[in-house]
Amino acid sequence: MRALPYLLVLAAALVLPYVSNDYWTLIASRAAIYWVLVSGLNLVVGFAGQLAIGWVALLTLGAYTTSVLVAGTVTPVVPPYLALVAAGCVGAVFGVVIGLPALRLRTFYFAMTTLGFATIVTQVALAWQSVTGGGIGVSGPVLPAPFQTGRGFYWFCLGLAALCTWMTANVAHSRFGRGLVALRDAEVAAEACGIAKGRLLVTIFLFSGALAAIAGGLFATLQSYITPDAFTFDLSVLFFIAILIGGRGSILGPLLATILLTALPEFASPLVAWSTFLYAALLLVIVLAVPGGIAALLDRNSRRPLRRDRTIALRPDLLPGLLDRTARGGTLALRAVVLAFGGVRAIDRLDLTLDAGLVHGLIGPNGSGKTTTLNVICGFYAPQSGGVSLDGAPLAGGARARAACGIARTFQTPRLIGAASVLDNVMIGGTIAGTASFVESLLHLPRHRRDEAMLRDAALCALRCVGLETLAAVRADRLQHSELRFLEIARALLLRPRFLLLDEPAAGLSAEEIRRLGALVTGIARCGTGVLLVEHHASLIFDVCDRVSVLNLGRELAAGTPAEIRAHQEVVSAYLGA
Repeated sequence: MRALPYLLVLAAALVLPYVSNDYWTLIASRAAIYWVLVSGLNLVVGFAGQLAIGWVALLTLGAYTTSVLVAGTVTPVVPPYLALVAAGCVGAVFGVVIGLPALRLRTFYFAMTTLGFATIVTQVALAWQSVTGGGIGVSGPVLPAPFQTGRGFYWFCLGLAALCTWMTANVAHSRFGRGLVALRDAEVAAEACGIAKGRLLVTIFLFSGALAAIAGGLFATLQSYITPDAFTFDLSVLFFIAILIGGRGSILGPLLATILLTALPEFASPLVAWSTFLYAALLLVIVLAVPGGIAALLDRNSRRPLRRDRTIALRPDLLPGLLDRTARGGTLALRAVVLAFGGVRAIDRLDLTLDAGLVHGLIGPNGSGKTTTLNVICGFYAPQSGGVSLDGAPLAGGARARAACGIARTFQTPRLIGAASVLDNVMIGGTIAGTASFVESLLHLPRHRRDEAMLRDAALCALRCVGLETLAAVRADRLQHSELRFLEIARALLLRPRFLLLDEPAAGLSAEEIRRLGALVTGIARCGTGVLLVEHHASLIFDVCDRVSVLNLGRELAAGTPAEIRAHQEVVSAYLGA
């Protein structure tokens, strides 16, 4: 059923040349070319959330590279197909060049960088007259038979567009696509799951740049003759708006939006001078009326009502089937850790030892350094002195390296991707467990299919453990607060952690839900996973913990068994009360 809408679009495209004239076949060829570019750009903008507005620069590079190579003005004459491949390589390189600032710049700053690059490319095309012809331009390539005619060229563009749709859909429904969405909506949680932001973004920029440049070569073939004036700001706006109107995190929505925006000017040709205004007005209407874009209109599942009287029936007995790989000893230790923000010591020479298979409680007043301690263990903060070790070996690197060592965590406020399904949210937790490369996922090869089957089975098992399996297909933003808490634990469990750090998991839960949470935490520890539980509910701490440490102003106030902490006079006075 997932492929049905794409098959309907393909069927309409196949019939079009036989029920219309050559002019509409030409317009359809243009839509197919634009989609080749937008399909790759969609991964950058719609999935990764990067504001790449000036992607027309890569269309320009691809068009000139293909045209110049085929014309033989700089090199010996290159066959058109080989020239398209060469353009794709050039686009891939410059896609990475444009994308590198995204690793440091955010939102509009990155958008301005891409626009600046587009301006530079246009100016170079104007000035480099010996190669590009300057303002006069250069002839576009002509594909050999059977694609030299208008209809033949249309079949070629349609085939390539269908291939791009298939490949980008494969990426979107892989661990790489889920990783992109996680970086877009919950970057901190993505890093805690071990997702490598830099490597993933560079890969996506490379792939998207290659598609954009190949689209440029096809664009030059369609135009027959290209000048810098052909690559306008309006074209960049069209590509970007097609993704926003189509809906973020969707393949079908931007595809339909690209077709719509390509055909729309043909129905409103008297208003061609107002094209930018019309695009902006259409975008405004979509944002106000349907914020999720075309994809939201097509998603009927998100509008189905859910039962209000849902209860969470946890199954701790299923945990051994998920966590059996972690049934081994080990120790996670902090030694003399000091971390200061300005003149304030959030952690002051803290020693803490976590043992596998035990639940260690960490309590204290607000501002005592509990969450900061978790951030140090997870690699989000680097201490000024002291360090963290695992089985006696120092832990280096950031959050991604700690996740690879089997350290997982949850957050005070659940960090989830609301637009993704419950199942996809949990599968994000197992991203680093996959072994297939990006190319294998792109082409849907056997190792990718095995990865997806393995992650799906593990995610469903984790959902059964926390009692959410019936909500697997529901968008996460439709869940109740308590369900979000257990969903985040399920995601952390998919990492099959040696040590699990829970940051106030009982916040907002009812008394019965807290009791069930306690049973779940105990079950996790029995599977060999060490648990560090930060919590304000003293009853939960004393019911499930084997040891308890009390912090106050970044220092350890007391440590011992729950019975010893209950009887500690300073703890009673400073935190527990009479």
